[in-house]
Amino acid sequence: MISQKTKYAIKALMALADEVAAGGHALTIEEIAQRSGAPKRFLEHIMLELRNAGYVGSRRGRAGGYVLIKRPNEISIGELLRRVDGPIAPLPCLSRKSYQRCEDCSDEATCRLRRMFGQVFWSYLLLIESLTLEDLVAQGGLPEISVA
Repeated sequence: MISQKTKYAIKALMALADEVAAGGHALTIEEIAQRSGAPKRFLEHIMLELRNAGYVGSRRGRAGGYVLIKRPNEISIGELLRRVDGPIAPLPCLSRKSYQRCEDCSDEATCRLRRMFGQVFWSYLLLIESLTLEDLVAQGGLPEISVA
């Protein structure tokens, strides 16, 4: 499950991408908060993180605010999830960047949990790594998924 912080980060980036698509200007923290539904105080920390990660830039002055400095098609949702929340693997032994052997596992090669979650995680990675911010803000967006 993604954190509320990640949801706010994605919504903030979507607001900035929508503004770019409309030929707009830099957005103040208040405008981003209003458009994304994120609390302003919490959003200030998120925007600093996004700036430090190279997704957004900030401008000072009367027309100041935040702007995207990467194109929406260059912002990978998978990478964004990792930057904000850390590893996304369901088990530490499946993480590519934060691998750790499971303490209670004697043999990874025969571990049925690792094999099952590995298959599910691989499918998830194929999808999440293929998505960009542009996909989220594109006309019509992503197809609806019905959950039974």
